Amino acid sequence: MRNLLGLPLLALTTALTPALADDPLQLPEIGDPASQVVSPQKEQELGEAFYRRLRQTVQFVDDPEIVNYLRSLGNRLAAHSSEPGRAFTFFIVRESSINAFAAPGGYIGAHSGLILAAQRESELAAVMAHEIAHVTQRHLARAYDSASRMNLPTAAAILASILIATQNSEAGQAALMSVQAGSIQQQINFTRGNEKEADRIGMQTLRDADFDPAGMPGFFDRLQQQSRYYGTPPPFLSTHPVTSDRIADAMARIDQMGRSAVEESLNFYLIRAKLRAATLEPGAAVDYFSDIGSDRLPPAARDYGLAQAYILAGQADKAIPLLRALHEADPDRIAYRIALAQAHSREGQTRRALDTYQAAITLYPGNPVISHYYAEALVHAGEHQPAYDLLNRQVRQHPDATDPELYRLLAKAASGLDRPAEAYEAMGEYYYRNGQTHAAIEQYELALQQKPQDFYSSSRLEARLARLKREALAEREQE
Repeated sequence: MRNLLGLPLLALTTALTPALADDPLQLPEIGDPASQVVSPQKEQELGEAFYRRLRQTVQFVDDPEIVNYLRSLGNRLAAHSSEPGRAFTFFIVRESSINAFAAPGGYIGAHSGLILAAQRESELAAVMAHEIAHVTQRHLARAYDSASRMNLPTAAAILASILIATQNSEAGQAALMSVQAGSIQQQINFTRGNEKEADRIGMQTLRDADFDPAGMPGFFDRLQQQSRYYGTPPPFLSTHPVTSDRIADAMARIDQMGRSAVEESLNFYLIRAKLRAATLEPGAAVDYFSDIGSDRLPPAARDYGLAQAYILAGQADKAIPLLRALHEADPDRIAYRIALAQAHSREGQTRRALDTYQAAITLYPGNPVISHYYAEALVHAGEHQPAYDLLNRQVRQHPDATDPELYRLLAKAASGLDRPAEAYEAMGEYYYRNGQTHAAIEQYELALQQKPQDFYSSSRLEARLARLKREALAEREQE
């Protein structure tokens, strides 16, 4: 098998183990026609295959509220980038290290540790803007030539394996061997020129999107200071070295741009509190939010985090009064309505929970987060028809952006309505979007055995099954 060089997961991640980094990787120049080989369609296909492979191999944060926040933040930045019409996919990997990465096709991932480490929304936005700049400035392009000569499953497996290696060297090496990529010699790192350009363009994107551009050098400087104190740099600094000169350049750029007051987002602090409650042990989360001072967290975010911790600790009765007070003080805040409904549900107050969701969806029709939680509550309550109608609208309106979990819920609702073909089809999509192609094929075959209602449905299922089988064959050839 030909040499598979370290392909384009150009990430803010740790380098591969020294054993894999002995020989430098030869890359074409940016202006070299070889770097223009990959078409936008091939790049998108590679990104999709990578994303599915990644879902198969690492743990994602799938909480719809947290994920929707990052997507909204990323899309706000992308709309003010040099390519506002480009499609991006933003997602979160459940990993405590401070990290983010860009991959082909506009796929940008953030570690949960990055969100928790950011002290202001502008700091988190700074890292995301930096990654968006790497994509829009074609800093990834130089690595695509190697990828274009591979089939998609192989390239996707290599990309995912590099990421695994940055988190767990033993697991990563095992994954690399599983795709016969033991000859990978070095992960591709961005050049200093790439980094400075991403800083410059990222800071302009921050400014244009009404974030504080000082969030970029401020966050980088704090990470640098922490690495000096603790001795081990976070992954963010390992492949994207932050020098004092680079920070000084960024600060000088801020002076040229002019400073502007930016109102801090409460939603950022609420999402960070919810994520922290979810990553700590329930008892530890209760202690954390009970002890934290208002100087470190806005009081509303502290109470919200404590309520989330109580819910996860099985003490929803203690969460309800906190959430009621928050809701009464800020009735338009969607997060409070959702948390209050979840607390009622945990207390066995199903009808009160459903009424809370119904009131929220009436005020904010089409809101994807409320729709997700409301549909989930309807399924659990056995109210399959309204759940089915709500979920069907969601997956039809946003088929490419639909989270896998919505398909699993749709399968449950369809099954409850005695629609087996639709239930199997939905489960097939759930498995496929989680990178489990063979399990998806089984579900589609079962769907066809149910004799779908009409010729159109049968033809759609057959076409989808044929495509999945082609992908499965390509995956087997890569193994």
